[in-house]
Amino acid sequence: MLGFMVNFKEVQELEYLLKREMDELLFDFEDTRIDIIVKRAMEERYQILFNLYRRIASPADCAKYMRQKKEFYP
Repeated sequence: MLGFMVNFKEVQELEYLLKREMDELLFDFEDTRIDIIVKRAMEERYQILFNLYRRIASPADCAKYMRQKKEFYP
């Protein structure tokens, strides 16, 4: 197991960066021009970011970014 210590300001910065990246991915999920394969990769990235966000954010904040499992079919 790995870990690192951060102060409150660094946690706020991490939270801001993760939220910004997840918002961008959520916006891109709605774009119909993006290929299915790319959306699957985006979904994997989103799950990684969300898992990191879940470690530092409150449950109420996490609820805003929860996604339903969705399969991308043509």
